[in-house]
Amino acid sequence: MRKLVYGMNVSLDGYIAAPGDDITWSEPSEELFQWWLEEDKTFELALYGRRLWETMSSYWPTGDQQPGALPREIEFARNWRDTPKVVFSSTLETVAWNARLVKGDAVTEITRLKADGDGRMSIGGASLAGAAMQAGLIDEYVLVTHPVLVGGGTPFFTTSDSRTHLDLIETRLFPGGVTLARYETRR
Repeated sequence: MRKLVYGMNVSLDGYIAAPGDDITWSEPSEELFQWWLEEDKTFELALYGRRLWETMSSYWPTGDQQPGALPREIEFARNWRDTPKVVFSSTLETVAWNARLVKGDAVTEITRLKADGDGRMSIGGASLAGAAMQAGLIDEYVLVTHPVLVGGGTPFFTTSDSRTHLDLIETRLFPGGVTLARYETRR
């Protein structure tokens, strides 16, 4: 069975985006960018909600062709394009760049995708991840916490009606006081 991993940059007060979908506060250091690149290379499939898909697909399809693109950005863009993606949206009509669109029930499709392999897949987007959390489908949580309070916006965790016990399996400190905490869901 595939392992489903939910990982995002998070403000200290628990948000993945500040009001207005502002993510400028989470600009990664070179070391953190490299860590995200290596993490992304471990996934055989990436699941996206509409808003995160729109953010990622607005830059990364041609990120390696941008003037002044650094080697790590070139590698990230190529990996992003090469990784198969599933986009969950009831409003989008088409997706591109090695992606397919799912308009139906996300939980049913994620359950099917988990059973359809034995590698790792990522999930991104607060609403999509929230549905997977509620269904008990997330196996690992990765919080890369930035030392900033943004005061509101899109929370990493949505409201849950059940308790989930986690085991801390990794911590790491990055430049600028950014911390990584990786948790595995206790089954």
